[in-house]
Amino acid sequence: MEIWINPRCTKCRVAVSELDAAGAEYTVRRYLEDPPSVAELEEVLERLALEPWDITRTDEAVAKELGMKQWGRTPADRAAWIAAMAEHPILIQRPIITADDGHAVVARTPESLASVVPR
Repeated sequence: MEIWINPRCTKCRVAVSELDAAGAEYTVRRYLEDPPSVAELEEVLERLALEPWDITRTDEAVAKELGMKQWGRTPADRAAWIAAMAEHPILIQRPIITADDGHAVVARTPESLASVVPR
């Protein structure tokens, strides 16, 4: 299991605490310091069963500079969204947990976090 976090994020700290309390084995990826590649983002999106715009923080300053709220949201637009997230990892929603069973979640709600925390 791997969790992508920003240590300054409250939801990330909660997710790490829950994983620790459950005795889960996981690795931490500080994705702002170790940004995912385009290929890694594509893989995570597939595991999440989401589109890149579903996990983009469009209220971030860089997203506003890029005008991302106005970007298209079609299959033809996917590459631009993924490239922007690879170049500016602050745009990636967090925390993202990739579970050992192959699925992944954006663990922002207690329900999504519970779906990957071992019981």
